[in-house]
Amino acid sequence: MLATQLKYDLLMFSRELFYLVFTIVVPPVTYIFMGQLFGDQTYVGNLSYAQTYTPSYILLITFTTVFFAFGFDQVTHRTTGVEKRIRLSPVSKNTLLLSSIIRSIIITSFGYLFIYAIGMLVYDLQFHMLNFIMAYGFFILLNAALLVIASAIYSFFKEVKSALVFSIVIFQVVIFTGGFAFPINMMPKFVQVIANFNPLYHMNNLFIAVWNDQLTITNSTLISISYISCLVIVALFILRSSNISRI
Repeated sequence: MLATQLKYDLLMFSRELFYLVFTIVVPPVTYIFMGQLFGDQTYVGNLSYAQTYTPSYILLITFTTVFFAFGFDQVTHRTTGVEKRIRLSPVSKNTLLLSSIIRSIIITSFGYLFIYAIGMLVYDLQFHMLNFIMAYGFFILLNAALLVIASAIYSFFKEVKSALVFSIVIFQVVIFTGGFAFPINMMPKFVQVIANFNPLYHMNNLFIAVWNDQLTITNSTLISISYISCLVIVALFILRSSNISRI
């Protein structure tokens, strides 16, 4: 039953042009385009463009997939009556949820490999097996955190239209305050302030550090981990309250 539902979910995802553009097309194209402009520069930690932005754009694909194809889908199911029909169908709600989670992990893992391959082919990014495995393990943890946060955020929406507007706006905010377009220290002061409240900015910094084997326990690292952990805890509380209210 799960395999059948997963196959159906992946097929439906491949047919959604909106999802494909924001998750599979925009991040890789932006990664290549920005590399042509700033590929020769050196970034924080004496890192090259590929060392800095390969993990960044992998994380961006993760964000777009989780928020658009997972969180937004929940609103669609809730507002179009799919959730009610599920109760009457042989497919359980848990099976549908598990299928959505696995689908997100499969798509984001594809994004991980895709961006990595572009980095190796275009920017001579070096492959190291141990680093690859450690970075992928951390990537899965970020996946889990984003799935919880996205599910909690989209639980507030009652209409598809408002969820769609929010998704498009939050994508732009994340791009500019998450360190995906330009380094935050090059941005105006107000953008730097907003970035501190953006969990993707903290995830991005942590992922870059793990990717390049530069993660050290500093005040900045502890603040980022604590902030993300608090958001996940709050999100779990929101989801629990939301589920109780629907019973």
